[in-house]
Amino acid sequence: MDTQLLIANLTNPTLLFFALGIVAFLVKSDLEIPPSTIKFISLYLLFAIGFKGGQELAHEHLNAQFTAELLFGMAIASAIPLYTFFLLRKRLGVQNAGAIAAAYGSVSAVTFVAASGYLEAKELPFSGHMVAIMALMESPAIIVGMVLLMRYDKESTTRPSLRHMLHHSLTNGSVLMLIGSLLIGLVADTKQAEGIKPFTTDIFKGFLAVFLLEMGMVTAARFGAFRKYGGFVSLVALLLPLANGCAVAWLSGHITPGVGDRFMFAILAASASYIAVPAAMRLAAPKADPGLYIPMALGVTFPMNITLGMPLYYAIVVG
Repeated sequence: MDTQLLIANLTNPTLLFFALGIVAFLVKSDLEIPPSTIKFISLYLLFAIGFKGGQELAHEHLNAQFTAELLFGMAIASAIPLYTFFLLRKRLGVQNAGAIAAAYGSVSAVTFVAASGYLEAKELPFSGHMVAIMALMESPAIIVGMVLLMRYDKESTTRPSLRHMLHHSLTNGSVLMLIGSLLIGLVADTKQAEGIKPFTTDIFKGFLAVFLLEMGMVTAARFGAFRKYGGFVSLVALLLPLANGCAVAWLSGHITPGVGDRFMFAILAASASYIAVPAAMRLAAPKADPGLYIPMALGVTFPMNITLGMPLYYAIVVG
């Protein structure tokens, strides 16, 4: 891996704000971003990435390449929960294993946004349909995780219907904003869309930096929540997504030649959901410990991806 590439990523302003958030928590600073502000920024980031993706998608055609990439993304989101569940079931129990499997099979929109900023800094484009693929990858992992729970959890008395879980995953606020913005960007008049370009593009990195500052504080606060589970879960949260990302960075070369698209596929495979999946798992796996699978995704996997993961996946993609 290129050392200069790693240094460049580590000195990225948005990542440095993430580190500042961690420091703020460790020194017990009174630095705080109001929850309403963070909620707005979260919605803004999803809106901006979805709208820009829709605009890009408007210039593309549904063809064999797009179809192949869409099927590849769905296959990734379905396969990862399967082997993750069986890897963890005996050690952590069916409910925890199911929740973790769903989280790591699903995707993180925030990591995707950070990755888009990484590519933008390198002046490398990625296809607009990658946003659509990301949005559609949320649900398969949740469904697979729920099916595994229904199949192997002999003690559970609550059995949410597949229809209920599918509805819940598709109407989750983050997913709905992302898909809705994508569709609006797709149908919006190009000239009219230029009018909001300063809002969707020019201030994007600033809002991302503030959001990652908050993520740094949240990460530090939750990092110690799963110490009682020992080093095993920390290793899983580090090595499993790293292996997924590296494997997909290589495998994606058989699906698409685009460097940006291959990098985004690797990020999607390596990221873990800590928004949509926890909301769904409250219904599907009520006995699963949120103090385990949320800190794994947010406290370990997320910072690993934006520090070590991105330069590594990029190095594999560019060969």
